[in-house]
Amino acid sequence: MTTATRTDRPAYQGTDRDLAGIVLAVVTFWLFAQTTLNIGPLMANDLNMAMPVMNIAIAAAALFSGMFIVVAGGLADRLGRKKVVFYGNIFNIIGSLLIAFAITGPLASPMVLLGRVFQGFAAASIMPASMALVKTYWEGKARQRAVSMWSIGSWGGSGLCALFGGVVANSFLGWRSIFIICALVSVASILLLSPMPESAPGAGRAARTDWSGIISFAIAMVALQVVVTQGSAIGWANPIVWILLAAFIIAIVAFIRREINFSDPFVDFSLFSNKVFTGATISNLLINATAGTLAVSLWVLQGAGGFSAATAGYLTIGYAVFIIAFIRVGEKLLQRFGPKKPMIWGTLIVLTSIALLMATNQAQSLYTILSVIAFSLFGLGLAFYATPSTDAALSNLPDDKAGSGSGIYKMASSLGAAFGVALSAAIFTALETSGSEFLHAAVEFSGRQDNVAVREAGMIGLGVNFIMGLIALASIILFIPNEKKK
Repeated sequence: MTTATRTDRPAYQGTDRDLAGIVLAVVTFWLFAQTTLNIGPLMANDLNMAMPVMNIAIAAAALFSGMFIVVAGGLADRLGRKKVVFYGNIFNIIGSLLIAFAITGPLASPMVLLGRVFQGFAAASIMPASMALVKTYWEGKARQRAVSMWSIGSWGGSGLCALFGGVVANSFLGWRSIFIICALVSVASILLLSPMPESAPGAGRAARTDWSGIISFAIAMVALQVVVTQGSAIGWANPIVWILLAAFIIAIVAFIRREINFSDPFVDFSLFSNKVFTGATISNLLINATAGTLAVSLWVLQGAGGFSAATAGYLTIGYAVFIIAFIRVGEKLLQRFGPKKPMIWGTLIVLTSIALLMATNQAQSLYTILSVIAFSLFGLGLAFYATPSTDAALSNLPDDKAGSGSGIYKMASSLGAAFGVALSAAIFTALETSGSEFLHAAVEFSGRQDNVAVREAGMIGLGVNFIMGLIALASIILFIPNEKKK
């Protein structure tokens, strides 16, 4: 593996207090904000929000995180990584409280949507800056341990979010308490990180903000998101959809041309000259896109099985247990085999779990058992994948571009999750009442027949996630070399 050239390491070494502050900042998004994947329907019903609008809100945080995470990473290099994490925590406090105190009725949608946007800005600030702090203040095996803890915060948080959200939302505390607690976690993160010295290797470096690149990228992503989430409701033949598609194509072409020719681009495409970074980033985008698996399977269990959000969440406990228990196993596999093999093994396990969840044609009792097994395997696969992928990406970044490079890597996470969930939700929502004539003719559905449309919608939505997992596997095989970790 080609490792980026290092500058002199700083004298300060990261402490467990620092790491705790970083992990708490990370979980504000992955554990708390992502609970909407499970409790979104409950929130929509309580607030009298239309479910298509709630689908936009669910994906909005990851979308805005993805759009601005590279900008935040570049700012972290210049302004200070600790400072940008602090700003991220402030954004999260604002966004969480907007959602927690959303007023039922006409104001609910704008308050929830704005809150999710602020949570997206928070994630955009926290993810790359915190990863850059890990790269800066931890080294060697200590860094691999820190990356594992960071991964427990992100991947482990995502594993617990459905269970945590369902349990709290159905308790006497109610769903609003989730976001109040989230704001308090950000306060704790700020206090824990206060003694850590600042890291700003790009301070004083002349840099122009690439507003054209940022704006064109934002237009492209928003246009595509609206098409994916609302295309079915608007009507695929409606001129509005075609105008949005045209806006996406024009904006993305303008963005690529701008980034190639601009001296200080929003996205530094030169980083992709490193094959390891490229493979880690592409597979990271697609593995995160399989987050739609969690949303669709939970909605099938609730819509077709009649489970409450809490009961459906209980079935995911294996996801959380396995990802937290085995993340450090992924770290050991990285040290022994290098990144490629554990990334491949993890992706294959994820594909197996999705295949099991696609068996929505089985009777409810059998499908419930398959779901428990599948969620556990999903967590195990992500645990094997997480640390090797993150370490491969970080190890192949120049020190002075650790923030912006981490931003690109985490942009892949956020955009992958946003579009994976949005695409899966759009397919499921479009088919849950009508079902699929093709599947109805080709596949026999056991058990109750009054819920077949929901089960068919689930099978197709999960199938899209399976395809994305296959592409992730191909990117690992093509780009990540067969080398042991030194």
